[in-house]
Amino acid sequence: MGCATKDWLSVLGGVFILIGGALVAFDNSAISFFGYLANGGTSGTNVTIVGIIGIIMGLVVIVGGLMMKSKPDKSKMWGAVVIVVAILSWFTAVGGLVIGFLIALAGGIMAIRFKPSTAPSPPPPTTKGS
Repeated sequence: MGCATKDWLSVLGGVFILIGGALVAFDNSAISFFGYLANGGTSGTNVTIVGIIGIIMGLVVIVGGLMMKSKPDKSKMWGAVVIVVAILSWFTAVGGLVIGFLIALAGGIMAIRFKPSTAPSPPPPTTKGS
């Protein structure tokens, strides 16, 4: 089937990116609620939206890791998706608490470098006689 490390590194990185996005979305929405009360009506919904985008990016990285596992012939494409989304997670999910970015990046690079193993060909038939 191939090396599963790249798959699970990508999934684990995606989980950290998802957690980072959730922290950005929900912590800042709670903080912005109190800011809304203190500032007389201005809210920080933009930060909440950025956090929700971070959650979506975490889900995309998780799906990328699972797709690498289920379709090894498409590993290079999903590895590129994981790398791009991991880099973009710096702007939305604080890089998945930094560790999510690093783990997803390692999984994406391993996926791009992955070469699927080919089954050994059967030996040529031997002829008896002569």
